[in-house]
Order: sequence, then structure tokens, then C-alpha cells
Amino acid sequence: MAYFDEAKITVISGKGGDGCLSFRREKYIERGGPDGGDGGDGGDIILEIDLNLNSLSNFKGKRNFQAASGKSGSGRNKKGKSGEDLVIKVPIGTQIYATQTKELIGEINESNSRIIVAKGGKGGLGNARFKSSTNQAPKKNYKG
Repeated sequence: MAYFDEAKITVISGKGGDGCLSFRREKYIERGGPDGGDGGDGGDIILEIDLNLNSLSNFKGKRNFQAASGKSGSGRNKKGKSGEDLVIKVPIGTQIYATQTKELIGEINESNSRIIVAKGGKGGLGNARFKSSTNQAPKKNYKG
């Protein structure tokens, strides 16, 4: 078995889901109003300690890691589902550096067993968030 003491990987956090632009439509309700839900948050990339590993050889084949994106919101004020976090197992004593700035992000040891390397995106807002007494039918929503 080959031992690897250095590995260069690419991590991409999940994108936040888009907010929904929707209006309530029912037969006997004249002015239903806005009911667009918010989008879900994107997943994080987390590096976690694994005491059974002793080298970075599990990064030999796979070097690109991407967390799940959040789902878009929908009508009836339904919030979109948040993306799952992606947990990557690394051995104890692993140091994490940013590629472009060569800055030390952190080190995995007993006291610091989990580090969030890439934070997921925030979900967008639906049009139900923008209703007010002066704007009862907002036609705007935000992307995630």
C-alpha cells in the first residue's frame, strides 16, 4: 500500500435553492395573496477525523468533491429541502491549506476534530416574504 502525505483536492459547496413566485388560487377566495416559499440552503463540505486512517491514500482516485444543492421553494409557503452536508474523512494531523492564498485554514487533531472547509449557499426568498400593507401582491423573489 502506498502512503500519501500530500493531496490536492477541489471542494465545491452546494448552491442555495431559489425562492418561489406563486399566488394562492382557490375557487371561493377572491384575493388569495402571495404564497411562494423560500429555497433550501446548500450543503457544507466538512473534513472530519478518522482514527482508522493513517495516510491520504483515499484521495488518490477521487479529487473533486461537491455537496448537494438546496431545492427550490414551492407554492403554499413550502420551503425547499436543504442540501446534505458532505463529510470527508481524513487522518489525524492533517493540515488544510487554501490553494490560491497558501493560507493555513486549520489542522485536524483531537481538540479540533471537524472543520467546515466550504460553507453552503443561502436559500433565496419567496414572494410571501415581501408582502406588506402597501404591496399586497409582490412579484419579486430572490435566487439562491
